[in-house]
Amino acid sequence: MTPLETDVVRRLRDALATADYTVDSVAEILGPVAHAALGRNETTAARRATTGGTPGETLTRLWLLQSSVARPDAEAALPGLLPDLLAAGVLTGADDGHVRAAVDVSPYSTDDGEWWVVSDLTPGLDGAPNAVAADHVLGISSASGSLAQLAVRRPVGRALDLGTGCGVQALHLAEHAGEVVATDVNERALLMARTTAALNGVEVDVRAGSLYEPVAGERFDLVVTNPPFVVSPPGGELLVYRDSGLPGDEVVRRVVTEAPGHLTPGGVAQVLANWVHVEGRPWQERLEEWLAGSGCDAWVVQREVADPAEYVELWLRDAGVHGRPDYVSRYDAWLQWFAEQGVSGIGFGWLTLRRTDRARPVTRVEDWPHAVEQPLGPTVGDWLERVDRLADLDDRAVLAARWRRRGDVVEETTGEPGAADPETIVVRQQRGLRRARQVDTVTAAVLGASDGELSLHQILAALAQLLERPVEELVASALPEVRSLVDDGYLLF
Repeated sequence: MTPLETDVVRRLRDALATADYTVDSVAEILGPVAHAALGRNETTAARRATTGGTPGETLTRLWLLQSSVARPDAEAALPGLLPDLLAAGVLTGADDGHVRAAVDVSPYSTDDGEWWVVSDLTPGLDGAPNAVAADHVLGISSASGSLAQLAVRRPVGRALDLGTGCGVQALHLAEHAGEVVATDVNERALLMARTTAALNGVEVDVRAGSLYEPVAGERFDLVVTNPPFVVSPPGGELLVYRDSGLPGDEVVRRVVTEAPGHLTPGGVAQVLANWVHVEGRPWQERLEEWLAGSGCDAWVVQREVADPAEYVELWLRDAGVHGRPDYVSRYDAWLQWFAEQGVSGIGFGWLTLRRTDRARPVTRVEDWPHAVEQPLGPTVGDWLERVDRLADLDDRAVLAARWRRRGDVVEETTGEPGAADPETIVVRQQRGLRRARQVDTVTAAVLGASDGELSLHQILAALAQLLERPVEELVASALPEVRSLVDDGYLLF
C-alpha cells in the first residue's frame, strides 16, 4: 500500500458514508446467524446474505469477507475510485473482471463514535492458514478493544498513543484530547494509522520510532499503550505487532518505568500488558519494584494467568505456526527457555499510573479474574478521584464525613434457617468491577446506615449504644475498614 492523495481519501470517505458502510448496517445486512459466523472467521453464511448487489453488500463482500467483486459492482459502490485504489494497492485487479481487497477497511464503533479503520487483511478466514508477514498491521482486536474500554475518557490537552498500530486508540483519543500524538516502530503501521486518521477527518501527529524515543522531552496528560508484550525467547521469528525482541517482559517494564517522565502533573498512563511469574517469587513483588519511586499512584489488575504450555500454544497459533513442520521444535524451544528463566506462568492485565506530587503515592496490585462491566474507564477514573480525596482526609475528617452507600451495592447473607444472626454477610457491587467482600455485622450496619444523613461518628455512636460496646472500640476497628470500603467504591463522598 502507498499513501492516498487527500482528494482520494475524501472521496473514499464520502463513498463509505453514502453506502452506509457502518457496524450497524453490516449487522443488519448479514443477520444474526451470518454475523455471528463472521465473528468466528467464517464467511459462507455472510456470502449467502450479500448477493443483492447494493453498495453496502458490495463493500461488505469486498473487505469483511475478502471476496472478489465484479468491477461494475465495485464501481457502483466506489464511484470513480477504482483507478486510485488499485494504483495505491488498496485493491488488486484480476483478469476476470473482478477486484479484491489488498488491505482492510472495516467499520468500527463504540459509545465514543463511529469510524473506519485501515489495516492488513484478517488472516485465517474459512480455515485458511493464518500466517502473516513480520510487519503485519493488526486490525481491530480484543486487546485494542480492552484498552479502549479501559482508558479514562476525560478532556485532556495532550494525549499519546504509544505503539499505535492501525490507529484505533488515536481515534478514541481525538474525541477528548486537544492534541494526539501516535507513534510506532513499524513503517507500515504508520502509513495505515495516517490513512485511518485521514479517512475519519481526525488530526493525529504520527511519528516513527521505538517506545518513547519519538517524544523525548515531551509530556502528556494521557498515555495509552498496547505494547508488543508477548513474552517470547530471543532470536525467533518476530511479528512487530506483538513481539518486541526484548527478553521476557522487559518491554513492559520499560514502558511502565519510563512513563512517569512523560506525564504532566496529574497525567495518567494506561498500559495493557503481560508479565512473568517467576518461581518462588510473588508476581506482585516484581511489579511493585517497577513502580517504586515512580512518584505515581498506581493500580495494577491481573485479569488472568496462563501456564507456560497454554501460553506457547496461544501465540504459536497466532503466528500461524500450528501444523507446520517446525511447530513441535518451536514449542519445545519456547518451553525450554521458560524453564531456564524460571517462568511458572504469565499474567495478563493492566496498569494505570497517575503522576502525583504527594510524598506517599498509593500502589494497589491485585488479582481480579471475575466478570466486570465494560467500559472500565469510568471505574478507573473514579478510583483515581477517591485516592485523591482519601489522601486529604485524616481520621477526624473520615469520622466527620457523611458517607453514602453506592446505589448498586446489595447484601447477601447465608446461615441456618431461622437463626438469629447470619453466618456470613457478603456485600456485592453490581456495576463496574463488581467487587464482593465478606464483612462483619458492624461493617454491614455502617453500610446500611450510610445514606448521607449521619456522620460516620454518629453512626458508630448509635451502634456502640445498641451493642453495648465502647464507642472508642468501634471507632478503632471501623476506621481502617471504612477507608478500605471507600477505596473499593462501596462508600462515596
